[in-house]
Amino acid sequence: MQVAVTGAAGHVGANLVRALLARGDQVRVLVHADTRGIAGLPVEHCHGSVTDPAAVLRLVQGMERVYHLAAKVSIDPRERAELHRVNMGGTQCVVDACRVASVARLVYVSSIHALASHPRHEPVTEDRALATGRGLPGYDASKVAAERVVQAALASGLDVVVLNPTAILGPYDFRPSHLGEVLLDLYHQRLPGLVAGGFDWVDVRDVAAGILAAADHAPAGSRYLLGGQRATVAELASLVAQVTGRPAPWLVTPMWLARAVAPGAEWAARLAGRRPLFTPESLYALRNHLDISYARARQELGYAPRSLAATVRDTFTWFREAGRLEP
Repeated sequence: MQVAVTGAAGHVGANLVRALLARGDQVRVLVHADTRGIAGLPVEHCHGSVTDPAAVLRLVQGMERVYHLAAKVSIDPRERAELHRVNMGGTQCVVDACRVASVARLVYVSSIHALASHPRHEPVTEDRALATGRGLPGYDASKVAAERVVQAALASGLDVVVLNPTAILGPYDFRPSHLGEVLLDLYHQRLPGLVAGGFDWVDVRDVAAGILAAADHAPAGSRYLLGGQRATVAELASLVAQVTGRPAPWLVTPMWLARAVAPGAEWAARLAGRRPLFTPESLYALRNHLDISYARARQELGYAPRSLAATVRDTFTWFREAGRLEP
């Protein structure tokens, strides 16, 4: 099958492209800047940005299926406008191009953050409404806007399937991702302490498998949550310690205190020239989406995510092979 992938060099993209090639698909990718995730792979390159309508149309022309993964991920409140431009605007470009090129199916990889976190103590399923509210973090709001673009395209006749993964960890994390950076910071003992709270963590390889299963078998208009295992930040750090032998930070800051000092910690990280890890946006994620169900994906797609312990082990094996554990 001839397929196109946006965001191919990102964390999910690097794994999805490898899975597509392994099953014999002919893959065309949209290349913008960093290409480490797909370097050396037998794929056709199409140069340009996901926000450039002409580049996206070149990408999808003649393709049977398009996988739209490209997105900007940020927990920086100053990047709200850029998040909207890339995540919503890029999705609009992809949808428009798929219509013009008569693409048979668009597979859109969204995020659990597009779905409402309330009611907090009820399981989040595919029937959960999109998130709303003036207090939404910029990333969440941009993914909601992108999903509304996709919903409008579906209503106008475009065949679309939507996937909502949770917090993604795993191999082929070249840049690295925000969460990959957290794992590396734990290994290099760059974190003086942890924050209370947690999330649902999923292996990137399981996300790629879920995307392919949905692309092949899901009816148009369907949505699937791709989750894994919920764990606190402290539990994740403990798994890292077990795998690497590096001790986990002993200090765990209560959420109320973390929220109070987050603006100052964010400012201090920027002064030090580092990307802030704990901002009001990231703390919002760690205290919401408490119970995520992937029962529908399991029943309809055969989705079966591996354990978080296996993911952490394999991630550090890859980091070591990639030279990311050097001082």
